[in-house]
Amino acid sequence: MNRVLAHTGARYPIVQAPMGWIARTQLASAVSRAGGLGIIETSSGETANCQREITAMSALGLPFGVNLPIRFLKDDAMLRFVCESGVKFVTTSAGSPAKFIRPLKDAGIVVYHAVPTVDTALKCVDAGIDGLVVEGAEGGGFKNPEEVSTLVLLQAIRARMDVPLIAAGGICDGRGMAAAFALGAEAIQMGTRFVSCSESPVHANYKNAIVDAGETGTWVLNKKSSPCIRALKSQRTQAIHEAGLMPADTFANLKSVYFDGDMEAAPALAGQTVGLIDSIKTAQEIIEETVSEFFAITARLGALAAARSFG
Repeated sequence: MNRVLAHTGARYPIVQAPMGWIARTQLASAVSRAGGLGIIETSSGETANCQREITAMSALGLPFGVNLPIRFLKDDAMLRFVCESGVKFVTTSAGSPAKFIRPLKDAGIVVYHAVPTVDTALKCVDAGIDGLVVEGAEGGGFKNPEEVSTLVLLQAIRARMDVPLIAAGGICDGRGMAAAFALGAEAIQMGTRFVSCSESPVHANYKNAIVDAGETGTWVLNKKSSPCIRALKSQRTQAIHEAGLMPADTFANLKSVYFDGDMEAAPALAGQTVGLIDSIKTAQEIIEETVSEFFAITARLGALAAARSFG
């Protein structure tokens, strides 16, 4: 039995990442309807709006989850709301989940925490977490400045513990999913792939920038300060890359990137999978193609194993 599917109620072990402002009902419901697990974000800090999105998603009767980014929550209002709302699955991130685990689990909620290192993973398991989102350096958004690839991090964490793992970073299709499962994951999380899907609420300019970018089309920025991020290359991010630090107002106009299509207004967060994404597809197409490709690859590998052959 796949433990992530048991924990989430989804048909497929494919999770949509909790991108601020983007991961709301429009996108999450499309992912969940297609058999994946939509996640509602709260990192935007728009507490009332996010609460309305959770309520709207709950009314649809689809499996879904909520992300609680600990460092970005202004108070405990969102935590209390989630505990009282009937949500069944929560991912926590950006800080220690220790104080969140007990109230969430008392509310009957399954809790996974996003981790960028083995040490953090060990601390989360000791704290009683149900599972982990293993975030490699290939992914977009907020990153650990000490980069560890998903390839290495999954192996290192699986070697030390047996909790269910969701692999995140550098995965956008069935090939990546098969590789993640070979390394010990029981599910994958995709962010950049779903940002660029048809149902994503972002401007076409953002989606097209993802499709047009190559595998070297992103930079890791602000490694000497906080937050460290991975974003698309642009004139603005080139200036930040060359300076080594981000100005304090870097994210002031982030919504202009997302919804107005001004790709120089702020860094456009994206992962290295931009080099693997060559078209805009629906969430259903993405999930169905990922699952089909995953089973084709694992069937071939299974046949090799049965024949004790390397092909």
